[in-house]
Amino acid sequence: MDFELCHDLIAMDWTEAAALIRVAGLGERKPDKMRRAWENSQLVCVARVKGQLVGLGRAISDGEFHAVIYDVAVLPEFQGKGLGRRIMDALLNGLPMDTVLLYAVPGKQGFYKQFGFEPLLTGMARFQRRERMKTLGYIP
Repeated sequence: MDFELCHDLIAMDWTEAAALIRVAGLGERKPDKMRRAWENSQLVCVARVKGQLVGLGRAISDGEFHAVIYDVAVLPEFQGKGLGRRIMDALLNGLPMDTVLLYAVPGKQGFYKQFGFEPLLTGMARFQRRERMKTLGYIP
């Protein structure tokens, strides 16, 4: 399958993007908030097949030492076809930092091991909606 990858947000339909995030299991996003977050990201990767949005991912960075990858999502019917791998490769190739962090949807951690990601022994996070994150399986 031929995927078209681009690194800009031209012609992005934010309602469609929020729907992709939802059906891929990353939760609910309001299109206007999603647009602001993505426009403030240093690196984005958008995947389309015949014009249809089928995958995406983004990263923020300090430009020197650290970066964080967020919102890597692929429509379920396109998963398992190498698209997530291509999005991750595109993001990692654009992030020449010493340290790149991410947190995965519970159950998807194994996918990221192929890119050299490992669990942190001392990593911590602060969540405003702690009980929700616990219910979703992100924290014990």
